[in-house]
Amino acid sequence: MSGKMTLYKLVVLGDGGVGKTALTIQLCLNHFVETYDPTIEDSYRKQVVIDQQSCMLEVLDTAGQEEYTALRDQWIRDGEGFVLVYSITSRASFSRITKFYNQIKMVKESASSGSPSGPSYLGSPMSHTAGGPPLPVPVMLVGNKSDKAVERAVSAQEGQALAKELGCDFVEASAKNCINVEKAFYDVVRMLRQQRQNTQNAKGRGGGAQGFSGHRDRDAGPEYPKSFRPDRRHRSRITCVLL
Repeated sequence: MSGKMTLYKLVVLGDGGVGKTALTIQLCLNHFVETYDPTIEDSYRKQVVIDQQSCMLEVLDTAGQEEYTALRDQWIRDGEGFVLVYSITSRASFSRITKFYNQIKMVKESASSGSPSGPSYLGSPMSHTAGGPPLPVPVMLVGNKSDKAVERAVSAQEGQALAKELGCDFVEASAKNCINVEKAFYDVVRMLRQQRQNTQNAKGRGGGAQGFSGHRDRDAGPEYPKSFRPDRRHRSRITCVLL
């Protein structure tokens, strides 16, 4: 693979304790974290191949606690695609998904208010068939902990219905059993590729749209691996995985 490739910046949002870190570490490090240790902000990079195209994923694992709402605005401004996570064992975490979604929409719409061209992302197939609202950026709704079926408090049908209401894609996943982990993140990358293609098409027509994210295609640049310590959480850390 060449030393340069396209970079995609993904942000993982959701309540504390729903498994955001477990999903992120399973994706990036192929490791399941059993213990819960609250995160403030951790960044991971992983080189992957999606649909025969090499790319670099930059995944930001974030805090779900209320006291970090102000920080969350900055995380959202920096992100291009979003993974919204709740636990199928927690109805409270499910009920707060709309709050996170509305914060994404508000921040991205505010950031793009000066662009007359509007968004280049047209939404997922689900949002079109369900008549959901246009998405400002790609969002994947994830019902995590599908391995805990006996503790289920939120049905798959409820998750699907909320995704249709918000106009985003949906999947149930298990970080513990590594089920649908890659799908949750890779499908966001596929939507971002669609967004960037729409941007290029608009440029070809003289539109010059950049979309709500405001990011152009970029090279990931050289990466340097850093060690991962599963027993320690940092305010800001970048962990890099090169395949």
